[in-house]
Amino acid sequence: MSKFRRTAGLVLTVFMIAFMAACTSSGNGKNASGSIANAPSGGAGNEGGEAPDYTFGVDRTFHSNEPVTYSMMYSDHENYPYRKDWRLWSAIREKTNVTFDLSITARTEYENQKSLLINSGDAPYIIPKTYDESAFVSSGQIVPVSDWVQYMPNYMKAVKDWGMEEDLKAKLQADGKYYVLPGMWEVAGGGYSYIIRKDVFEKAGVDVKGQEANWSYENFYEAMKKVKAYTGAKYVLSDQFQGNSMLNIAAVQYGVTGGWGLSNGLVFDHGRQQFVFADASEDFKAYLEYFHKLIKDGILDPESFTQEDDAAQAKFFKGDTYVISGIYQNLADFKSKMQDPNSELYMIVQPGGPKGMLRVETSRLENGIMISQNALDDLGKDGFIKMLRFIDWLWYSNEGQTLSLWGVEGETYTVDANGKIALNPDIYYNGLNEGAPKQLNVDYGFGGGVFAYGGSKELRMSKMTDGEKDYMDRILNNRKPRKLAPPIMATPEESEQLNLITTPLMDYVNTMTLKFITGQESLSNWDKYVAQVEANGSQRLTEMANSIFQKTKNLLGY
Repeated sequence: MSKFRRTAGLVLTVFMIAFMAACTSSGNGKNASGSIANAPSGGAGNEGGEAPDYTFGVDRTFHSNEPVTYSMMYSDHENYPYRKDWRLWSAIREKTNVTFDLSITARTEYENQKSLLINSGDAPYIIPKTYDESAFVSSGQIVPVSDWVQYMPNYMKAVKDWGMEEDLKAKLQADGKYYVLPGMWEVAGGGYSYIIRKDVFEKAGVDVKGQEANWSYENFYEAMKKVKAYTGAKYVLSDQFQGNSMLNIAAVQYGVTGGWGLSNGLVFDHGRQQFVFADASEDFKAYLEYFHKLIKDGILDPESFTQEDDAAQAKFFKGDTYVISGIYQNLADFKSKMQDPNSELYMIVQPGGPKGMLRVETSRLENGIMISQNALDDLGKDGFIKMLRFIDWLWYSNEGQTLSLWGVEGETYTVDANGKIALNPDIYYNGLNEGAPKQLNVDYGFGGGVFAYGGSKELRMSKMTDGEKDYMDRILNNRKPRKLAPPIMATPEESEQLNLITTPLMDYVNTMTLKFITGQESLSNWDKYVAQVEANGSQRLTEMANSIFQKTKNLLGY
């Protein structure tokens, strides 16, 4: 996820030079048998210069001449628990001659177990499902993988073809390197929005399809007021996720941070090229006033910020409420649970706001893979590169990504003359083939979160129902992309100082956010809030962030 090779100021140039030197495919350095004819200097083959004992490259299937096993952490999801006999494992072995020695951990304990293994020096070679690697960078137990990506031709091709250079900067550490291989999508996803009872909105006089593309949050408020008047419901919106999704997606349109995206309260002003603390601004006050208005007018259920997800869902299923936030997969799951058989569910495009009609999702990066230093120590340089090239095939080639997502052609899916993938009708996945007796992830192991993320636009769209494709198209056609903010490339010492400020500061901001919204604290006390935010270190935080940015902006291309 984040940086380019070696030294500071040459980052992007060196990155693309490495790409051009190292990309190996069926038409680049391989003879007809698939062996390396002209390996790049610096260790593409063995240290002695002989050809490696495996095939690799763009549009080439990785295959080891001899069986090989790599140790790997595995996050075991309770909805599709690990099975030794999954077709996934044999399909990978048949293609590559590679098997895994898995360290299987329940999803809910995965982060704790990851920390224990890394900090003890006992981490497996491959550590997938990593959302935040920063805590492990200084340990010396994780490989700075940006030093090695030139040996991964499929990864490098995706970076070049999809223009991922700016996206990758988001994971740069203070040393100008990155320590995790990201899942990369050609296009950003649709993300979280609001699922509504379209049938009820239309009966209340709201032209959803005609107006939704231009809805601001104020327009959405007016639409929900009509629903309340028509239904007489106590509340129109009772949210799940304790309001974190709702606050996050609205914050984007107000130019602030909130909910899941609360973070440190900083946003980047691209015009002035500096960070500003947004969560004590007039924009933030307007954001709070909007949600307080929803509470005051009986549109938003105050329990949204405290109730468990199933409580919010039960209200929606029963028809007590008519709006709930979620992702499109929630909509697919909710359809069969609605008590009114005439319910028509619809996911609206995220409303716009004072900052414009913006896309909420900007990053095309997913969680990623850390590589343990144990792999380099145990395998040696050539064996390590071989493992990277296996990873390159499985997680970054179209063939490997398709295998991880859909399985084996002819067994779990077919492909028509136009290249469109069709899941077998007796298999259910992600809203496709409702009621089918088998499930792609439960019964076969494909489509799971450890392997199946990242890929082309076509692959991303292939797993969507027609409804979700329509949702994506509405976002792409009606919402504008946002510029990515640069990372704050702090040293470990600077990170510690930032955290000492950020933790109590944002705890206070989060607490007061909910008090202002629910009316426990009057917005007439706004000046008192701003003063306390400053007393808690918002100015010092902003100054430190901008100082770090000034030191690293050349590396980042500013």
